[in-house]
Amino acid sequence: MIDNPVLKKDLKEYRMIDLEKLKTILTGYKAYFPSHWDDEKYKWEAVKHFQERWDIDAGNFGEMFKQATDKTYNLLSSGYTYPRGMITNFAKADGGAVRAMFLALFDETVDLAARVYAFQAASEELRAKYDDGTWRNHYQNTNAISTYLWLRYPDKYYIYKYELFRAAASELSADYMPKRNGSVDSLIGGYRMYDEICAVVKADNAIRGMIRSALTSACYPDPEMKTATIDVGFYLARFYPEERKSEKEEKEWFPKGYSPNLSVDDWVGLLKDASVFTDSALQIVARMKDYGGQATCKQLSIKYGESPNFYNGVSSALARRIAEKTACPVMPTDTENAKWWPILYTGKNADRSVEGTYIWRLRSELSEALDKVDLSGVALYADTKEKTHGYWWLTANPKIWSFADINVGEEQSYTLYNENGNKRRVFQNFLDAKAGDIVIGYEANPVKKVVAIARITQENDGKAIYFEKTEGLSTPIEYAALRECPELDKMEFFVQPNGSLFKLTKGEYGFIIDIIREENPLRQPDGVVQKYTKADFLNKVYMTEERYDVLEALLRSKMNVILQGAPGVGKTFTAKKLAYALMGEADDSRIEMVQFHQNYSYEDFIIGYRPDGAGFKLTEGIFYRFCQTAANHPEKEYFFIIDEINRGNMSKIFGELLMLIERDYRGMKATLAYSGMPFSVPGNLYIIGMMNTADRSLAMIDYALRRRFSFFEMEPGFNSEGFTNYQSSLANETFNALIDQIKLLNKEITDDKSLGRGFQIGHSYFCGRGNDGCSNEWMRSVVEFDILPMLGEYWFDAPAKLQRWERNLRGLFDD
Repeated sequence: MIDNPVLKKDLKEYRMIDLEKLKTILTGYKAYFPSHWDDEKYKWEAVKHFQERWDIDAGNFGEMFKQATDKTYNLLSSGYTYPRGMITNFAKADGGAVRAMFLALFDETVDLAARVYAFQAASEELRAKYDDGTWRNHYQNTNAISTYLWLRYPDKYYIYKYELFRAAASELSADYMPKRNGSVDSLIGGYRMYDEICAVVKADNAIRGMIRSALTSACYPDPEMKTATIDVGFYLARFYPEERKSEKEEKEWFPKGYSPNLSVDDWVGLLKDASVFTDSALQIVARMKDYGGQATCKQLSIKYGESPNFYNGVSSALARRIAEKTACPVMPTDTENAKWWPILYTGKNADRSVEGTYIWRLRSELSEALDKVDLSGVALYADTKEKTHGYWWLTANPKIWSFADINVGEEQSYTLYNENGNKRRVFQNFLDAKAGDIVIGYEANPVKKVVAIARITQENDGKAIYFEKTEGLSTPIEYAALRECPELDKMEFFVQPNGSLFKLTKGEYGFIIDIIREENPLRQPDGVVQKYTKADFLNKVYMTEERYDVLEALLRSKMNVILQGAPGVGKTFTAKKLAYALMGEADDSRIEMVQFHQNYSYEDFIIGYRPDGAGFKLTEGIFYRFCQTAANHPEKEYFFIIDEINRGNMSKIFGELLMLIERDYRGMKATLAYSGMPFSVPGNLYIIGMMNTADRSLAMIDYALRRRFSFFEMEPGFNSEGFTNYQSSLANETFNALIDQIKLLNKEITDDKSLGRGFQIGHSYFCGRGNDGCSNEWMRSVVEFDILPMLGEYWFDAPAKLQRWERNLRGLFDD
């Protein structure tokens, strides 16, 4: 406690931190200190070691510095920062300059900010001057410089570290808040805050006595308690929030105030009693213990097998037997089931799980008893006699190889030993993998997604295992989406991710595959797929057989074709029926259709960042997904249909894939700009575009479009055999007269130099009617609302011609 009345008065004048909150934190620190002293005493030892060896006039300054800082460990070399190593390098290059840097830094007559800036400037000058091609950074940030100052003047300075100081400022509701930019202002403000913390620490006799008793002869005595304050700050930032979180979580467990009053020895006796702990009961508590002492029934089901109801029902029955055997207190409750489970467990609502499920935790006495009995004969996993194959998680390092580099059906080997001849991590897994086992394919950083499903084709031959890719995922599954599922907490890969091949239980595989199928549903025909032939096409599409043969040959040869023509020639209808004819069946699951517009982008079509809650998520576009679907079934043909293809900016939409749609480049890999993953357009994918030649708003066709597509002109099919048969079947004189007028109109449009063939009126306006549907009202509506408005656009500057055709067409319906 603080028993200095003068200090108490002075503390009331401080306004930077919440002193009452600090007192609470220091209470926790006192409890924390004894168990962590061995891990943290190196800080006091580092100061003592430095003080005894620091010599600014040493002949070999670099060697002196290296020895003086030898006990700093992670304080001056951790993660990706190497300030100590760079000072040593600088001293080798110019020891005099480095000596001068430290003389200036330790000159207490100069303003602190000026000294820090000067030290960093001198460091950068040395880095630039003596860079051997590897000195990308001098690493002398405010954290490193504050460490030098603390080592030299341990009764005045602290180690400044942004994350720790920010956490302290937040916990203590400080007026000060450091900035991540490494500014000297943040350092100086942090020192002021730590001075206030230090004053309270120094006045706390319990802390002073505790540290004084722990210090050894190898430690700096820390009379001003500056290093102790550093340690308090570390506790405050790293441990105190976790302790509060644990306390809060502990309050969530129920029931409160109930205990079966069974000791550890009582539980040991019960565990050895086969009439109480049957085989099933032992399996449940052993699995719960193996899982970490707490789990939901669903988690146990996924990890070890059996249904969730198995764990629920067997636990309740076990608790009843314990109550009968021991006459222990039973919790009074309104529901029969709820009064039994508290004998074995405490519980709380499950986080991020299905509503109405709970996390069960073994009672501490039961958990301790399980450590005292032999459970080696208890089956952790459910009987797997019916299991026909195993399940695995295979991690690919995209810097070395990628699942995207493997085609569906292609076999790939994976060696049991790395390039240095060492066994792969979790080596036993490579020995256990059998032919037919299913593999979840995961790409490691920077992709961090499940991207494929594979199958083991051959077990190890002493050198490698062999697998084939069976499916690439159109929508890969994010690592984070799986990691946040509590049902997968104990998955081998998540528990210890170092390695390549990891076991999956049947339940874990089933859980993952359900998530995969939610995002990657199998494209299946809605019903029975009907055969579709060339004759079916000609019967539906009013095109001559010769023209069909040309169109099919173009698409087979180029793989990309654009159907261009006037309004109403049936381009969209033809595109879909053409796909049917080439597939030989009317299978809509192998067809995808989009419409381009001026704002259509690469992000829509291939891949890009899209809004996802409060942030953005890298999301695959429709063409990417469809290409992956087609690649999964190389034996079948797929068709991607693009309406209004000339309205989109092809270079903008296709990006780096524009080349890959060419026939000669099908199957060739390109790296996607956003994801960095390889991607290709499969050789079984055909692209059919549609283009309206009568749209005056369209600019010249992009040359990139011309190069990569064949253009097929679609003409009105009034003279085709199919339309002639259709017209005859209607047997309607007015319809015949209307078609004759349209043919004459098309001739005049074709002869008009300002228009041409591309502006003719198509036959589709007049199709799809039976005898009953071909009424004067329908034909009149087509003329009034489809044909004449179009002619008004064509001949807006030729009113006489427009009026003549208005009379010709409307006259067909005059009584």
